[in-house]
Amino acid sequence: MATFITLVNFTDQGIKNVKESPERLNAFRGMAEKVGLTVKSVHYTLGQHDMVLIAEGSEEAFMAAGLKLGSLGNVRTQTLRGFSADEFKKFISKMP
Repeated sequence: MATFITLVNFTDQGIKNVKESPERLNAFRGMAEKVGLTVKSVHYTLGQHDMVLIAEGSEEAFMAAGLKLGSLGNVRTQTLRGFSADEFKKFISKMP
C-alpha cells in the first residue's frame, strides 16, 4: 500500500466556513473509505499549511478521493508520495 502525505490549505470558501471543517473532514474520511483509501492521521497545523493528512491506499483510490476533495472547493492540496525507511533501504540496495 502506498503512503500519501498531503499538505492542505483552506481556500477563501473553506476559511469562510472554517467552523464546518471538522464535519467536512468526517465526510472526507467516509468517502475515502468507500474508494479504498485509509486516512491514517490528520493534523490541523500552524504555519504555511492549515492541515496535514496522511493516507494509505492505491494511487487510483487516492486520485479519486483527491479529485472529489478538490472539486468541493474548500481546500487546495499538495501531495507527496511517502516511503518508509525499509522501502528506502530497498531502493538504495538496487543502486549500481
